[in-house]
Amino acid sequence: MPAAEFPLPDVGEGLTEAEIVQWRVAIGDEVAVDQVLVEIETAKSLVELPSPFAGTVTGLLVSEGDTVEVGKPIIRVDSDVQVASTSAQPGGPSTVADSAPASPDVAVTPPAAAAAPAPVAQTPPAPVQQVSVQQAPPAPAPAAAPSQPVADHATVVGSDESSGAVLVGYGSATTSPSRRKPGARRAAALAAEASRASSADAVAAAEAASDPGEDSISQAVGEQGSRPRKAVVSGIVLAKPPIRKLAKDLDVDLTEVVPTGLAGEVTRDDVIRHAKQAGVFRNIETPEWGDVRRETIPVKGVRKAIAKAMTTSKFTAPHVSLFVDVDATRTMEFVKRLKSSPTFAGVKVSPLLVFAKAVIWAVRRNRSVNSTWTDQEIIVHHFVNLGIAAATPRGLIVPNIKDAQDMSLFELAKALEDLTLTARDGKTTPQQMADGTVTITNIGVFGMDTGTPILNPGEVAIVAMGTIKPKPWVVDGEVRSRMVTTIGASFDHRVVDGDVASRFVHDIASVLEEPALLLD
Repeated sequence: MPAAEFPLPDVGEGLTEAEIVQWRVAIGDEVAVDQVLVEIETAKSLVELPSPFAGTVTGLLVSEGDTVEVGKPIIRVDSDVQVASTSAQPGGPSTVADSAPASPDVAVTPPAAAAAPAPVAQTPPAPVQQVSVQQAPPAPAPAAAPSQPVADHATVVGSDESSGAVLVGYGSATTSPSRRKPGARRAAALAAEASRASSADAVAAAEAASDPGEDSISQAVGEQGSRPRKAVVSGIVLAKPPIRKLAKDLDVDLTEVVPTGLAGEVTRDDVIRHAKQAGVFRNIETPEWGDVRRETIPVKGVRKAIAKAMTTSKFTAPHVSLFVDVDATRTMEFVKRLKSSPTFAGVKVSPLLVFAKAVIWAVRRNRSVNSTWTDQEIIVHHFVNLGIAAATPRGLIVPNIKDAQDMSLFELAKALEDLTLTARDGKTTPQQMADGTVTITNIGVFGMDTGTPILNPGEVAIVAMGTIKPKPWVVDGEVRSRMVTTIGASFDHRVVDGDVASRFVHDIASVLEEPALLLD
């Protein structure tokens, strides 16, 4: 049985190292194709690395907390053959590695078989590991041929042959987690969490959540649309560990929470909303100082990336900031109408949606704010990859919505919701944070009126929206109570002059004051 050592792959963006956060397997465990082996933290995101191999884990070559360079072996797996992806095409081979030509999804053919392949008609195939899915019977195998060389992503110990095992954070073939439907992807992740938290029954329950039946989960009505009303399946509450901790801190019974997650799981917003409705919402208790006078926190991962990006931006681009107060009363009325519209049922609608659309509209009228400075030239982008500054437990990240200028209001609402859920779950990929053109940040969720945001490197404009709350406002010569917010924006003064910056901010304010302008 050959032993394959898997090196840490580059999961995107040319990253050079990553931290081992948590092993999902132990020595002696049997692993299947696409089973998550380890969770790593890069400078930009958390990534789960699935196994391209079926076999037995014989060695964990690095420890949790270690920072590992790309290319260094991290795990050793013993296996007879590479098992084809569980989503093999109908009628095609699904269990035997030598029943199909070598491909990026077929990892290793034992050296003996590769050196002297025997005719299929004379030598019966050796027993191999079976994939635990129902598929069509394998088609008749063609005459055996020597394995084709593939990329060296895994090395078979004691063999000169390169393996086709591709150990990356996005799975293999069409069963890749990133290619599955969001509900199935989240349900699979919850199943893994449930497996570690309780028993195999919990896994079955979580898997059932991806296709709930009428008898297993009751359906919500109203704003929840067709989402599950209860997050309890076979006695198991579907919720990630951070959500469970939050519920415990707030004295919230998860079995009573109405879930809104794609796979029927409880989200952070669900817990907070339930706590507010129950009247138990409060700040987490302030911890004691303790006996330790100083604490040392290593600068690595996302924090290291944040420090580098902020320093580069602040001391490279000359920032200039502008502020304006806005009567957002009509925006709040517009949001209320959208929430009651059947078109937006089941989609989160908030003032951030109108704010995002306003920024896109203003960019179209002031193109230079959607640029990149390169010292030799200014590149003006004729598309909008709208960055959303997101505060996550791991730190600040800025994923972006690609080609937001082409989206309808409904499509933008869905994109914002998906981006937010992905960021909170720590599943944002490097690709989702690449190639942004302009950024928005909602500091109002923290109760702040305004601020001076720092530019996202490579961009020349960032806009912040503060809290929206009742304030006295003069309307037709009379002082009235209106819903008021403050818009704050920072610009790279090398690219954006004061008059352009002012018009841009004014255009955003105009839409918040009168959302009907979006019909233009």
